[in-house]
Amino acid sequence: MSKLFSPIKVGGIEIKNRAWVSAMCQYSAVNGLIQDWHAVNYGAYITGGAGLVMVEATAVRPEGRITPGCTGIWSDQQAQLLAEIPRFAHRHGVKAGIQLAHAGRKASVSEPWTGLKYVEHADGGWETEAPSAIAFEGYPEPRELTLAEIAKLKLDFAAGAERALSADFDLIEIHSAHGYLLHEFLSPISNKRTDEYGGSFENRIRLLCEIASELRLIVPSSHALAVRISATDWIDGGWDIDQSVELCRELKARGIDLIDVSSAGISTAQDIKLGPAYQTAFAEKIHQETGIATSAVGSITTGPQAEEILQRGDVEAVMIGRAMLANPHWPAQAANDLGEELPLPNQYLRAVFN
Repeated sequence: MSKLFSPIKVGGIEIKNRAWVSAMCQYSAVNGLIQDWHAVNYGAYITGGAGLVMVEATAVRPEGRITPGCTGIWSDQQAQLLAEIPRFAHRHGVKAGIQLAHAGRKASVSEPWTGLKYVEHADGGWETEAPSAIAFEGYPEPRELTLAEIAKLKLDFAAGAERALSADFDLIEIHSAHGYLLHEFLSPISNKRTDEYGGSFENRIRLLCEIASELRLIVPSSHALAVRISATDWIDGGWDIDQSVELCRELKARGIDLIDVSSAGISTAQDIKLGPAYQTAFAEKIHQETGIATSAVGSITTGPQAEEILQRGDVEAVMIGRAMLANPHWPAQAANDLGEELPLPNQYLRAVFN
């Protein structure tokens, strides 16, 4: 059996294979509530052979949405609708995860297909909030969070985790990547605070570590708790892989089960070295130096490529993004390419993958 299609245990959950669907925003919610689009989109991944399907960045408060069309989990009604996804996933032997998020200074913008332009208050937008009053390039200056607001933010993440559990999600992921709020606290480019949440490395990681510790108390050992990070800002003087390694040691000590390793997003000044599986080395280094389980994401497009990554032994699973968007049955295609037989729903048994 290939490693890609071998089972794995993460935290307290058993996942049938290591071909996972990365969290990918759909920008199609209404007041944070999922719609028919989400049911069809996630249903396609669930029936396509993936072992774990991640639900997109889901805001823990209204101001945490990237766009007015992003999903939320600040209300019980939102959680009740989201529960449809793990319910359907479990019928097909698939695990469901959700990414708890706050977009920080990159919030209140329009959908990508309309240019990610700032949405004014009159058009349904809101004032953004961040660790420091430093604007992301081309966006308005955010309001610096007070200590009282940071305390409330931690409560919002905790409440989001409790609602995610009530919706029967198996894995809960804290989003601390791509230039959004928790990443903004980590990076010296966006965090210029002079209190206990800014300045030194220990202070900049404090908020994420506090949230991780609090959520570990909420998420039982029968489930899994993960963190997505940007391993590097790809900018001199910014957040980098060495700081990521040290952060992951702290997160492991707080009971985090998995680090979902991505990169970039803090500034348009980033100089990304693109290429096939260009972020995988970061996931491998974090595992090698800390022992924590990692997943790799970024320009992983074929089954043989994913298998090669996993066979090296320092990454537990691959998160597939754009390739899954293009083909929700990517796992079935990958299995065929690797000479595997992947069980599919009865309705798809006539399918042929060449």
